Amino acid sequence: MKNKSSIIDTARHTIEMESKAILNLSSLITDDFAEATQLIYNSKGRVIITGIGKSAIIANKIVSTLNSTGTPAIFMHAADAIHGDLGLILKDDVVIFLSKSGNTPEVKVLVPLIKSAKNKMIAITGNIESFIGQHADYVLNTYVEKEACPNNLAPTTSTTAQLVIGDALAVCLLELRGFSSNDFAKYHPGGALGKKLYLRVKDISSVNEKPKVTPTTNIKDIIVEITEKMLGVTAVVENDVIVGIITDGDLRRMLTKVDSFSGLTAKDIMGKNPRRIEAEAMAIDALEVMETNEISQLLVEENGKYAGIVHLHDLIKEGII
Repeated sequence: MKNKSSIIDTARHTIEMESKAILNLSSLITDDFAEATQLIYNSKGRVIITGIGKSAIIANKIVSTLNSTGTPAIFMHAADAIHGDLGLILKDDVVIFLSKSGNTPEVKVLVPLIKSAKNKMIAITGNIESFIGQHADYVLNTYVEKEACPNNLAPTTSTTAQLVIGDALAVCLLELRGFSSNDFAKYHPGGALGKKLYLRVKDISSVNEKPKVTPTTNIKDIIVEITEKMLGVTAVVENDVIVGIITDGDLRRMLTKVDSFSGLTAKDIMGKNPRRIEAEAMAIDALEVMETNEISQLLVEENGKYAGIVHLHDLIKEGII
């Protein structure tokens, strides 16, 4: 039975082997990669990606990455293709084959069928001299010297190489399309990632209470306002314009400095020039301001007027953090 030290050594060796193989991929990038990228970018159709075994799993991931970055893609299992799924491929589609050996029987059967339909073919293979390597219009070389598997059998390093080439292809296409974070948000509306990309400050602050007092409001009424609105803070405003802020902490510090506060008003204890943010700003930007200034609330403005408060707890609740 292996001890902890030998397990750690094996893990590190696996990672080092795969990282070296990935680094070597950069030397295998040729004009075929650039031309294949341009082919996909200029195509009026979709990208159909096919493979079998572990390559099919990697193909599915590449399809997902392309779809989420603006390039329509569909996975087609090589075995199913020759039993009816070949109908997925339309006239203007580009077909990508994933195969380490390039000589997989199912893939070899498909090649002449794709050729006869006159669809362009891209091969992602570790053997450029293989059947698929010789028949594809463009070949993306994913050669690896050895699998991380000690028996050099289980697809490990080779599938990692396929995945990396797929990511490189997706990123190149993303840049060609000028795909922005706003575009990304359209394809990822769900979950914390989507919220970071589309949720605005006003989406959060608009459902909160809107505590406010004037500079002449007395201490008792300030305490009532902060307590009732339950945000631990109140804005100090004049004609709907922010002139200050009072927090729970300001009240506590005030109590340690004076013996009587009966004559005090908001202007005597408020913090001037408080941190604020525009209602149209992204919620993730509000988080950055809070973290930078070590505060938990931000006053919100809209067209120069006081519009509410966004609290750190709101960002936590929305999954921004």
